[in-house]
Parts: sequence; C-alpha cells; structure tokens
Amino acid sequence: KRGKREEANSIARRLDKMVTKKSVEGAMDLLRELKAMPVTLHLLQSTRIGMSVNALRKQSSDEEVIALAKSLIKSWKKLLAADASDAKAGERRSTSLASLPSKDTSEGKAHSRKRPELPRTPSTPRMTTFPPVPITCDAVRNKCREMLAAALQTDHDHVAIGADCEHLSAQIEEYILPAG
Repeated sequence: KRGKREEANSIARRLDKMVTKKSVEGAMDLLRELKAMPVTLHLLQSTRIGMSVNALRKQSSDEEVIALAKSLIKSWKKLLAADASDAKAGERRSTSLASLPSKDTSEGKAHSRKRPELPRTPSTPRMTTFPPVPITCDAVRNKCREMLAAALQTDHDHVAIGADCEHLSAQIEEYILPAG
C-alpha cells in the first residue's frame, strides 16, 4: 500500500496534467479522493497539493469541480490557521516559562506577573527549509525584496502552503545578487 505522501503526489501530478491539457475529465474523482484523505499541514507543504488543486480550480469551468476544489482549499486553510494558533500558544508557553524566576520566591513570582509583555507580530507557519538570509540596508536590494514578496502574494497561494513570502523574497534576492 502506498503512503499518503506518494498518493497525494500522484494526485497532484495528475491534476497538474489536467491543467496542462486543459481537460478536467476525471478531476472530480481525484478531488473526492483528496477529500476522503486525512491531510496534515506537513503533507500539504511537502506535496504542494494545494497549489495543484488551486490551479485546477482556476482553470476549470465545471461548477462542481470549482466548488469541491474551493471546499478542499478552505478546509486546508483551516489547518493552517489551527497550526498558527498552536504555534502562538506554544510561543506563549515558552515565553511564560522563560519569564519565571529561577528561585521559587513569592517576590519573584509577583515580579514575573507584572513584567510587561513585549509586542509580538502575529505568528504564521513558515517553511523553514533554507538558512536565514542576511539583512541588508541597501535601499535597492530592499525594494527588490519588497517587489518579489508582493509578486509571491498575488494569488494567495502562499497561504495554502504556509510560505513566508518576505523570507522567501529575501532568499530569492540573495540568490540573484549575493552579498559581496
């Protein structure tokens, strides 16, 4: 029996072929297979199945295919949102543990409760498969990164796969023009 990942990759390839051939024949069966499959955030990110389903949705004129594709994408976005709130809860737990004093004194406990919380940016799941990118103060490089990030965000596909567009744009810019 094939693993879920291989199965999802196979479906993604078949959906991509349909998009290329501009034929959605058999798409409903594949989408139903996906609907029945237990999909995890990791599976979505590793197979990029969300991108294939979204491409099919955009290209199809079959209302049934479009509706099922939208429904799948919507349910997968909920996975992403749940993961983001889990990450935020985990972040809160680690912050509160870090703020506890090492000695168990009542004075220390009172102090940790009064400590002002630092403002945090909303936590989003990130694909961290690349090393961190050097920060640049060069206005031209920063503008390139900004434009790349905007381009990556045009169809909201980044949401379905959990990509951090700012980080990805910095990596692309760094690859195109290495720091020298």
